[in-house]
Amino acid sequence: MTTTAPPATNARSADVGTHRPHALGRRGEDLAVRYLQQTGLVVLDRNWRCRDGELDLILTDGARLVVCEVKTRAGTGFGLPAEAVDEAKAKRIRRLTHTWLSQYRIPWCELRFDIIAIVWPPGGQPRIQHLKDAF
Repeated sequence: MTTTAPPATNARSADVGTHRPHALGRRGEDLAVRYLQQTGLVVLDRNWRCRDGELDLILTDGARLVVCEVKTRAGTGFGLPAEAVDEAKAKRIRRLTHTWLSQYRIPWCELRFDIIAIVWPPGGQPRIQHLKDAF
């Protein structure tokens, strides 16, 4: 399911055009966290890392664990942000999720894998697309 949301009211697009891609990604994650919290999700972990990779956001809706990959782009010249999550990336995220569950000794639980795709053009407003149960 795809849901398009309006930008957060406190998003400051003027700051984005002058920052490097890493900073844009960080701002995109901050925006994604605010958006997801507004939908009722609770953040359990952010930018969790292990030797095999990183999970952007780990959240819960009280019934299941929601693992969310955040992709932010200044434009679509290299494709849509969500297209960066290919089958190999999805497989890696699933594997990392099981590592996270093991580390925190969480037994089986229902899982959902989402993508937050943000297009945030320099000097423009961010557009958020939430793909629930994306893979």
